[in-house]
Amino acid sequence: MYNILVCDDDKDIVSALEIYLSGGEYRVFKAYSGEEALQILSQEKIHLVLMDIMMPHMDGIRATQELRKTSNVPVLFLTAKGEDTDKIQGLNAGGDDYITKPFNPMEVLARVRSQLRRYTVLGGEPAREGTLTVGPIELDTERHCATVDGEPVTLTPLEYDILHC
Repeated sequence: MYNILVCDDDKDIVSALEIYLSGGEYRVFKAYSGEEALQILSQEKIHLVLMDIMMPHMDGIRATQELRKTSNVPVLFLTAKGEDTDKIQGLNAGGDDYITKPFNPMEVLARVRSQLRRYTVLGGEPAREGTLTVGPIELDTERHCATVDGEPVTLTPLEYDILHC
């Protein structure tokens, strides 16, 4: 299970994203300001951040710059600021992706999966304990199941053993 931090001062957007992300694969942490996000990030093991830019007190850009001093966790900006200069500023501040509001929930989920795959498979974070990962294939050695690109794959016990070897 991956921990995702959703940070936006609009509580309705945070609630909607929590609904889209719920389903057993993700645990959602909620923050409503940059300061709150940084506090959660210092206390919890977060695998990905969905961050709004325009927030009171500490905006998403400043929060991401602070986060980048200690972490390489993927940050996806999810914001109403859609000008090219805004996107460039967000990416230069340490963002890994930039999605403008209004957003398509399925696109957000696809980008979340993509960033998590890159972060966990390509060296951002070691594989979770009890898993073996080679490219897009991940084996859960405790539950004897497999995923490809984060999607479950049905295997017979013999197929699992062969893949495990």
